[in-house]
Amino acid sequence: MPDLEQQLSALGSELEWPPTPDLTGVIHLPAMRGGGAPRRWRVPLTAMPRWALAAAAAIVLAAAGLLADPPSREAIANWVNVHTSFQRVTHLATPSPQPPGPLGTRLGLGGRTTLLDAQKEIAWHIAIPSTLGRPDEVYLQPPPDAPAQGEVTLVYATRPGIPIAAQTGVSVLATEARGTVDQNFFGKMMGPDTTLEPVTVAGHQGYWIAGPLNEFFFTDANGNFRNETVRLAANTLILDYGGTVIRIEGNLTKAQALEIAASLG
Repeated sequence: MPDLEQQLSALGSELEWPPTPDLTGVIHLPAMRGGGAPRRWRVPLTAMPRWALAAAAAIVLAAAGLLADPPSREAIANWVNVHTSFQRVTHLATPSPQPPGPLGTRLGLGGRTTLLDAQKEIAWHIAIPSTLGRPDEVYLQPPPDAPAQGEVTLVYATRPGIPIAAQTGVSVLATEARGTVDQNFFGKMMGPDTTLEPVTVAGHQGYWIAGPLNEFFFTDANGNFRNETVRLAANTLILDYGGTVIRIEGNLTKAQALEIAASLG
């Protein structure tokens, strides 16, 4: 900062100083261990050379003047930025890549299997949405961790036009279990930022839930009251598909969810 140094030096030589008074600062130290009296050290400021006091005062006055001037403040800030890094985050960072391995394993969906093997283990027909095609992964959860007669989850890693959920790295989940849904249960599921809309898809009663849904309540095939965790912090379509409760989760619009449900077969 050659310019600033020159300004400070010139200002110090032009200032007129009154006689320096006898200023003495007293430094008090705590009592010594063992009960000794506290020490006092006197530091006479008059012992400082006159030029040092003048330079210090000149620096203070010059700094005050520079800070009062907007261009000078900007120049100082630029100089400080050379030595200190300030970072302003203008947008959220891109989510870290998900660890390698099967997507459903870290979602607690049960054991990984195939459509063929899953169908052998359950009594109902697994409905596949044709608009999404064959799932990337299939999981089977048996009782008692799952509802009576078990639960099947279809995992769709990526699909065109459907954003991936940042928390899970999954585009769509479709979960199926035998049971029934009661609209009175939804009061326990929904928060203030979540809305519920009854819908009908190909003659099947359903519910479009826009907003976060943490838990899902229903009655399984044995009449047991069940609550399950919703894996994706996204919108959810719940459909009573002929005695099978199908839950479709994802960053879906209502139109996309209804299209997926209409293609179940």
